[in-house]
Amino acid sequence: MDNIRKMFDPQTVALIGASEREGSPGRAIIENLLACRDRKIYFVNPNRKTVLNQNCHASIAEVPEHIDLAVIATPANTVPRLVEACGQAGVDGVIIISEGFRETGEEGRKLEEEIVRIRRKYRIRILGPNCMGIIRPNAGFCATHLSGVPDAGKVALLTQSNAFGKALFDWGLKTHIGFSMLASLGSAIDIDFGDLIDYLGND
Repeated sequence: MDNIRKMFDPQTVALIGASEREGSPGRAIIENLLACRDRKIYFVNPNRKTVLNQNCHASIAEVPEHIDLAVIATPANTVPRLVEACGQAGVDGVIIISEGFRETGEEGRKLEEEIVRIRRKYRIRILGPNCMGIIRPNAGFCATHLSGVPDAGKVALLTQSNAFGKALFDWGLKTHIGFSMLASLGSAIDIDFGDLIDYLGND
């Protein structure tokens, strides 16, 4: 549970797959993370020195301090080795935004199995893959590729379906419904509804 607490209220965050390309998940997540308050944000992309005028590291190993949460938004076939790198770097938790896993067939299922093996090796906590990420308006923290942040409130929304979560997210923005947290499980290869309910019960 300690690792989950660090994931959902991180002091240090690294985005792996940071991008300047308009419309890409990496660009949207950057904009949301830069709006977070009182947190150190690092960007990782081996193909860039800077992203949106922010310094960019070639790998998670080059980030100069311990990372509580890494957010991965890269092609599915790159994710296992990136999770391995996070484990080697001692990262507490990972959110995998990337899609292209068991929902796409056998090859995607094998990628998930490899990620699970790596997770167990390093005891790293994982939300996803193929998830929207998390938003905690009360805490000023937004690690998602969705645009906009709902009002702060007392309702927590937990969903496995990205489509359902996106619909309620958009509804909340339009009608100014306040949320304490929005979280999407995606494939839920590690963190599940029970973990999130335990976390919220002690929040």
